[in-house]
Amino acid sequence: MEEARSRSRLLIAAGVLLALCGLVLAAAGLWLVLLGGSWYYVLAGPAFVASGLLLMRGRPAAWWLYAALVAATLAWSLWEVGLDWWGLAARGDVPFVLGLVLLLPPLARRLIGPRHGRRAWPGGRLALAGVLLVYLGVAVASWFVDPFRLEGAMPARAATDAAPPADNLPPGEWHAYGRTGYGQRYSPLDQLTPENVRGLEVAWTYRTGDVRGQPGDPEETTFQVTPLKVGERLYLCTPHQLVIALDATTGRQVWRYEPRIRDQLALQHLTCRGLSYHRRDSGAAPPSAASVATATPDPQPAGWPVAAQEAARTVDDCPEKLFMPTADGRVIALDPQTGGVCTRFGGGTGQINLWEGMPHVRPGAYYSTSPVVVTRQLLIVGGTVLDNVSTREASGVIRGYDIETGALVWAWDPGNPERTTPLAPGETYTANSPNSWSIASVDEELGLVYLPMGNQPPDQWGGARGPATERYSSSIVALEIATGRPRWVFHTVHHDLWDYDVPSQPSLIDLRQGERIVPALVQPTKQGDLYVLDRRTGQPLVPVREVPAPQGAAEGDWTAPTQPASALSFAPPPLTGADMWGATPFDQLACRIAFHRLRYEGRFTPPSERGTLVYPGNFGVFNWGSIAVDPQRQIAFTTPTYLAFTSRLIKRPDEKSLVVQPGNAPQHGILPALNENFGAPYAVELKPFLSVLGIPCQRPPWGYVAGVDLTTGQVVWQHRNGTVRDLAPVPLPLRMGVPNLGGPLLTAAGLAFLSGTLDYYVRAYDVRDGRELWKARLPAGGQATPMTYLGADGRQYLLVVAGGHGSLGTKAGDHVIAYALPPR
Repeated sequence: MEEARSRSRLLIAAGVLLALCGLVLAAAGLWLVLLGGSWYYVLAGPAFVASGLLLMRGRPAAWWLYAALVAATLAWSLWEVGLDWWGLAARGDVPFVLGLVLLLPPLARRLIGPRHGRRAWPGGRLALAGVLLVYLGVAVASWFVDPFRLEGAMPARAATDAAPPADNLPPGEWHAYGRTGYGQRYSPLDQLTPENVRGLEVAWTYRTGDVRGQPGDPEETTFQVTPLKVGERLYLCTPHQLVIALDATTGRQVWRYEPRIRDQLALQHLTCRGLSYHRRDSGAAPPSAASVATATPDPQPAGWPVAAQEAARTVDDCPEKLFMPTADGRVIALDPQTGGVCTRFGGGTGQINLWEGMPHVRPGAYYSTSPVVVTRQLLIVGGTVLDNVSTREASGVIRGYDIETGALVWAWDPGNPERTTPLAPGETYTANSPNSWSIASVDEELGLVYLPMGNQPPDQWGGARGPATERYSSSIVALEIATGRPRWVFHTVHHDLWDYDVPSQPSLIDLRQGERIVPALVQPTKQGDLYVLDRRTGQPLVPVREVPAPQGAAEGDWTAPTQPASALSFAPPPLTGADMWGATPFDQLACRIAFHRLRYEGRFTPPSERGTLVYPGNFGVFNWGSIAVDPQRQIAFTTPTYLAFTSRLIKRPDEKSLVVQPGNAPQHGILPALNENFGAPYAVELKPFLSVLGIPCQRPPWGYVAGVDLTTGQVVWQHRNGTVRDLAPVPLPLRMGVPNLGGPLLTAAGLAFLSGTLDYYVRAYDVRDGRELWKARLPAGGQATPMTYLGADGRQYLLVVAGGHGSLGTKAGDHVIAYALPPR
């Protein structure tokens, strides 16, 4: 009697588990069908329930029915995703594990009954075992298949086949964010090769002492710097705006400067992507007293403390200068030799005040997170304007200052683009005009600076945008260096409602096309298109066509009928229900339901009150890290990322209420209330498209490395990149392909380096086919762009910054790490 009760309890427990799974799948599956989704779940649910009932009644037919269910699940999974391991796992892991449970001897003996031997294998049990073996075989086969991998090899091109180098920079130095004003992120050094890169080891490590997590730090506190290498020194800045000089060969600190930023609590971002360096031409005379006298002094916004002299060290005349843009709206000129302030710059103060002429002055509303552009005679400065806070923000004006004195020479305001002369007393620039927050590039021979442009806020509602805003938002603009006047503009998005501002530094390359060499510009975008333009005129060198776009904007707004699409693009295919993913069929089903409840008609689906799926999301296929281009091989190394986001418009009842974050009142009355859009008819709720388990609802891969032949405009190879070691609860190095934030580096020897993946590694790749050749573990997130240089000991160094990223949740750090081959 006791044995019978034990048998009954075990079968009932297993049957109840199957039945509960089935009820959940059937109920949610019916909801999915009513939304227009897959019928699998509503059909599989009853099969689970029936199998459970047969178990509870002690019927061996449960094996037969469950075997049929597993076979149907396998067939359906292969039909939806093919031999994609992660797609198969999300659909079949629970059915497979439950099938193994049904085969376990304790349950099998109770289901067979005492009349059979202990080793009996009735037909139903054999059928289920056979189906599970087939499922296992398919799963194992999928380990060796990557449906997302593109195999290819770059064409072999000798240096003589391509354009000559565009600069006379010493090969072992790095003088700008992208090494030169061309923004190529390419080094002519060739000591590190595909054959010896595995020998790289840590040469030295420097700790800045500046770590995210200080009182008042915004979430977006990030160590994103790419250091400069000039002479025998490295120069870098930290999130809290320290400027540091190091010996490039030993990592020893030479000097440190602190600008004492103000009103940190008001900041939306706290970062410094880099410094800018300028050396006066040897034949140029130092600035005269008269020219210094014309420099604009440093008045402060009302209510702010008067700027004190931030360092005891001062230098009267600096033939070389480092320019540091600060988070409180200044640009400071420093002497690279001593770290002293260059007092001939800025009317004796050593700094210029970017708040001068700004409307709606308030702490944290405007500053530069990216290095400024230096030319022979001018310093060109853009800045970031608060996103999605209000319609009364600072101006996106771009300004050109005398490189020696800091005197304002011209100002181009996208809200008033015909005027470039400095303001008269009492005038201000146009409020809320499009800004350029990322890194610009410059071609001094053509006399043009190339600006990646953002939007007029708010990002997701544009009903009040004027003609000038429409012309220059989400575009690439070429300004004349001497005058600030626009030479040409190229739109990457019409009437942008998705925060698809142009985030990346344009890369300039002299591109061979047939028998001619064309000065080209390669512009990555958030939506995944790479635009290849003639940088003299803005005309496409790779075809661009206008494609129909979804319509139906929110009340009071409108949608562009077409959007530009480049023939060279990493834009992903539109998502479908089959692309939804999860750790189990249950959270995958929840993602399918969420997918069908959102408005989604592919790329450029307008924001809505219902909720819109934005894919690619505003994290971008490409972001500020941009790409790297090799001017000799005429190729590009790229790092496309794919993450879906959601946006939902919420009607504002008035001008002051907190709608999307009522529990997040601004601290001290100054922290921006993000996404509230005060002054607009809608606030916006923005978030990544995640499952109930907090993982992306779309199946992996989420990140790649890819190689492009720029002469043909073709993607030659593409591989998933990075593991979930530092993302998953269990630190398994599963190579799923993870997002990247931070740019790549290319070298003349055919190597690419990247540290920005969300696992904590720096990696080296062979640019010919994308093979990973080497990797090293980092102590924190490496969301910065690495660089390389030559040390005084003759060794080529690879330099990586590992400091983490606040909003991505990667581990914080303050590490500057130099790698090199062992000394001979």
